[in-house]
Amino acid sequence: MRWDDGSGDVHGEPLAVHPLSFVLQMRGWGKAEFARRMQKHGRSLGISLATNRTTVWKWEHGQEPDADAQLVLADLLHVPHEQLYAEEWPRWLPVWEVTGLTAPWTEAGTVATLSDLVGSGRMDRRGFLTITGTALTGIAASWVDAPSAYASALNGDRVTDKMVSTLEQRISTLRTLDDQLGGARLLEQARGDFALVTGLLSTGRYTDSIHVRLYALAARVSHLTGWMAYDAGLRSAGQRYYVGALRSARTAGDDAFGAFILAEMGVHVSEAGRTAERVDLITTAISNAPCSLSPRTQSFLYLHKAEALSRDGDHRTAGTALNRAASLWERDVAGENPDWLDWFGEAQLKSTEGKVLLRSGQVERATSSLETSVASAAPRDKAVRSSRLAEARLAGGDLEGALDAANRGAGLLEDAVSSIRALDRLKEFSARLEPHKHVSSVREFRERLQELFVTV
Repeated sequence: MRWDDGSGDVHGEPLAVHPLSFVLQMRGWGKAEFARRMQKHGRSLGISLATNRTTVWKWEHGQEPDADAQLVLADLLHVPHEQLYAEEWPRWLPVWEVTGLTAPWTEAGTVATLSDLVGSGRMDRRGFLTITGTALTGIAASWVDAPSAYASALNGDRVTDKMVSTLEQRISTLRTLDDQLGGARLLEQARGDFALVTGLLSTGRYTDSIHVRLYALAARVSHLTGWMAYDAGLRSAGQRYYVGALRSARTAGDDAFGAFILAEMGVHVSEAGRTAERVDLITTAISNAPCSLSPRTQSFLYLHKAEALSRDGDHRTAGTALNRAASLWERDVAGENPDWLDWFGEAQLKSTEGKVLLRSGQVERATSSLETSVASAAPRDKAVRSSRLAEARLAGGDLEGALDAANRGAGLLEDAVSSIRALDRLKEFSARLEPHKHVSSVREFRERLQELFVTV
């Protein structure tokens, strides 16, 4: 994974752009203080270091510390030496303890995970993931093995049916607004609702039926908050909220939603280049999903499988999964689907179809699918998918058509939608325009995009 060397800000909160920056931020160490600590700790270990503020800045911007400096740093941060030698820099750095990975798969463990997220869910920096490799596959395996938990209610105020119904409607409305406005503008509201639901679970008093609904609601709002964080470019926070959603769904006994969460978690890791891990996640989700899933829900899962395999370079098997998703979609029956999948429709199916076809070299068919998807998508999704349509048209030799699609996406970001994800997609497309950089319309688009990066 490439570590971003820029800087950003969401809702006025500084974002560390390298894991080392995040470590220093969480400990309240400035560069100069950290350098002094490194020198002092090195002397205690018999290692002479010339670390200074400039050295630290270089480490944060891509230079790898030498072996002695890493040894001193690991000892300073209490990182076991075996972890230092097992992981490359900077992956061995202790970014933070993720409660959701270590808490037991019981109701108490779920509450602990959600409560931790209320206080620490803001901790993030754009550009890197904290849950990968064995930690990621481990959380999927734990979801498969964990029992559903229904314990006695905690002491506190009584949670009424009307309260839960109101919260359910709030989350449904928030999900609808997200499609229109993008996650960045609504993230604070989602965090507030997440904290409210977690508080009810922690201190409320409720019947068994309310108990189940509360955990199902916690799963929904934790997923929605994670999705909005991801849309705002906060990948690591998004992952952690997804772990909270996965645990809550398991506690509620909702394995269909759990399979959905595993599929969504795969998006994060594949976009970070860990494509095989996404294949593993979606395979686990499909293999352990309830047999009673509706055709639409199964179509959603197989669509994710097609996308995962396509990103991993297995285009033939991806095509098979894509055909399976389309076949299941045709069997869809109104009224059989869960409310949390009511947003899933032809626009999403055509979007993934277009991406899979484009990667396999079927440019004309991919362009047609992507055009259908963009035409029928909600505003935020139009903004995100316009860049993929632009990419397909460019691959087909239609430069002006590509710029038309990209400019439509930019226009949405200027006027209505707030989505770092959409902005990042347009930036990726802009890089593909380098061979045409002297064309006036290309220069104009790039200038427009640069203005967006300044204002968003």
